[in-house]
Amino acid sequence: MITENQNVLLTIEYDGTHFSGWQRQPGKRTVQGELERALSELCRSQIKLNGTSRTDAGVHALGQRASFTASFGIPVERIPAAANNILMGNRLAGTGDVRIISAETVPPEFHARFSARGKKYVYRIRCAEKPDVFLRNYRYQITKKLDINAMREAAMHIEGTHDFRCFQAAGGEEKESTVRTIYRIDICEEGENEIALEVCGDGFLYNMVRIITGTLVETGLGKRKPHTLADIIAGRSRQSAGHTAPPQGLYLAEVYYDFL
Repeated sequence: MITENQNVLLTIEYDGTHFSGWQRQPGKRTVQGELERALSELCRSQIKLNGTSRTDAGVHALGQRASFTASFGIPVERIPAAANNILMGNRLAGTGDVRIISAETVPPEFHARFSARGKKYVYRIRCAEKPDVFLRNYRYQITKKLDINAMREAAMHIEGTHDFRCFQAAGGEEKESTVRTIYRIDICEEGENEIALEVCGDGFLYNMVRIITGTLVETGLGKRKPHTLADIIAGRSRQSAGHTAPPQGLYLAEVYYDFL
């Protein structure tokens, strides 16, 4: 039995290593492209996904969200298993580098991107004298120790509502405003060599989290003083902020909605 059109919200995880980012691109393997291929086969109609975040090549996701409207012949809760089977090439065992975690029905007016009220990103850093070859695609590997307390002090100047033009890279989608609210930045030590930066906000500019991370890393290395972050933000100049940290350490962790 084919259902009438339903608006469906997906929660998705993926390893971004071998993708050219989220957004579909002609001739390139992307997360959106792979998911649309599998869902179109499943629903027997052309599916177009509305994704929440257009993650770059090499960036990973623990909780990406995307929505689509379609008619299909299976219960909504069975979409993940059926689509994941197609994504894996109908293999009986193993897993691919993208997986739908859950699917749920949402109101017709819902849009995964425009209905979002906030996001959480996690950036993972490994500090050790010798790099780990097996973590090269999943960590920013730094061979020196970082001053965590200095980084935390600097992060306090970033929290709140500011014009974050200094943390915006060139080349992204032009925004009407560069004012955003960062609710919190937590910098946690996870084991002897691991550091995780958790950044929660109502929205993010192009490469914003990676530039924040690069600036905090430079602070942790003693190249910047924590109090200078206030001046960097006030100056609104990209040249005053730190380097753009590599994509491999970045994970889209969670997307927030009012009713979920």
